[in-house]
Amino acid sequence: MTPDWTPLDAELALWAAEGLTLPLWWRDDDAVTTTPQLDQLTALAEDLDLPVHLAVIPAGAETALAGHVAAHPHLVPVVHGWAHQNHAPATEKKAEFRAHRPLPEILAEAGQGKARLQALFGAALRPMFVPPWNRIAPEVASGLPALGFRALSTATPRRNPMAAPGLAQVNTHLDPIDWRGCRGLMSPQILIAQTATLLADRREGRADATEPFGILTHHLVHDDEIWQFTRALLTRLLAGPSQPWTMPPEESQQ
Repeated sequence: MTPDWTPLDAELALWAAEGLTLPLWWRDDDAVTTTPQLDQLTALAEDLDLPVHLAVIPAGAETALAGHVAAHPHLVPVVHGWAHQNHAPATEKKAEFRAHRPLPEILAEAGQGKARLQALFGAALRPMFVPPWNRIAPEVASGLPALGFRALSTATPRRNPMAAPGLAQVNTHLDPIDWRGCRGLMSPQILIAQTATLLADRREGRADATEPFGILTHHLVHDDEIWQFTRALLTRLLAGPSQPWTMPPEESQQ
C-alpha cells in the first residue's frame, strides 16, 4: 500500500507559507568497511545530493572504508564511540560512554577513536562524537571539547544548543527502523505522522527550530522497504523548504 503523505505535505506547506526553512541532516551509524549496503547508501546520498554523516566505529574501521570515503565526497565520516561495546550492567540499557568505568578510561577511548579515524580519513573527518546507542554521561560530554570534538549527536530534540561548553548538540529525530518489534520498517503512517508532529513542534515553538532535523539510518540492517521509505522521506523533505546541513570541518571550527 502506498503511504499517505498528506500530513507531512500539509506541514511542509505551512513552513513554506510562513517563510520558514528546515535545516536538514542525515546520519548513518555503524560503518566499519566497504559492503554492498554501503554502496547502496552511497548511491542514495549521491542521487539525493544530500551528504550522509557516516558514524564509523573506530576500533573496527578498515582502510578500505577510507578509500571509499575519499572517492565519494557525499560521505562525511564522524566518530562513533570506540568499539561499540556495551559496558552497562544487565539491569540498564546498553551504553559504551555512560559512567560505568573510570572517567579517564572512557575519555581515553573517545580520544583514541578520534585519533584513529583522523589517521584514516584525514581532513575529511568531522569533529563530531556519536556515542553508541545514543547514550552518554554528562561528565563524559564535558570532557569531549578538550579532545578536539566540537559537536555531540544523540537522539530526540535537544534541550539546549550546547551539550557542554564548546560542544554543540546536534541530534537525530527520526529512525525508520522498528527496533523493538520486527526490526524492519516501522509503519510508514506512524513515521509520517511523527515527522509532521516534530516539524509542527518546531514551527509552533515547542522545540528548537534551529537544530538541524536529523534522519538516522543504519545501512547494514536495511531491507528494501527501509531503503524505499528513506529515499521517499528524504526526497519529500528536500523538495520542501529545507536547507541541507553538514558538520563543518575541524579547521573551520577554530
